[in-house]
Amino acid sequence: MTQKTFKKGDFVVYPSHGVGKITEVTAQAVGDLTLEFYQINFEKEKMNLSVPVSRANKIGLRHLCSPELIDQSLDIVSEAAQTSRGIMWSRRAQEYEKKINSGDILAIAEVIRDLHRNVKNPDRSYSERLIYESAYNRFVNEVCHVRKVSVEKFEEEFSNMLKIDEIKGDDEEDFDDDDDDDVIAA
Repeated sequence: MTQKTFKKGDFVVYPSHGVGKITEVTAQAVGDLTLEFYQINFEKEKMNLSVPVSRANKIGLRHLCSPELIDQSLDIVSEAAQTSRGIMWSRRAQEYEKKINSGDILAIAEVIRDLHRNVKNPDRSYSERLIYESAYNRFVNEVCHVRKVSVEKFEEEFSNMLKIDEIKGDDEEDFDDDDDDDVIAA
């Protein structure tokens, strides 16, 4: 019998689906064998998934990341975007999808960092929007579970952080905050 890493009630990250909750551990007879399965509920996606206990590690099922890892990922998001000049979008899209489906919070943060700069661009492609939203939702969902905060509260904090970074990225030389501005009367 395989040692169980997770128990009923644990929140886990399934690489290609994000955060889910183990609702039970069941045993099912398959031929002459009795296999144990984690029953995982992904509330946001309204989906249930059965994962064999013996294959959980190989599949990449993991516990939620640590608060320290969340801080590292927020640092990555606040860095300047990595430009990918010369690489076609289809290739970059594959790399971003691979990072998202890895389940690695740091890789997901890199996707958000690289794609956020175009978030308000109306000319952005549909696939780019979908990839960004997928990374954003996975990231926010895990951070909220780790920090035990509501999605709304963290999204407000996170969007403010992203806006601050956008402002920092603009030319700061253009901003003159002198109180002794000259006033010209008409």
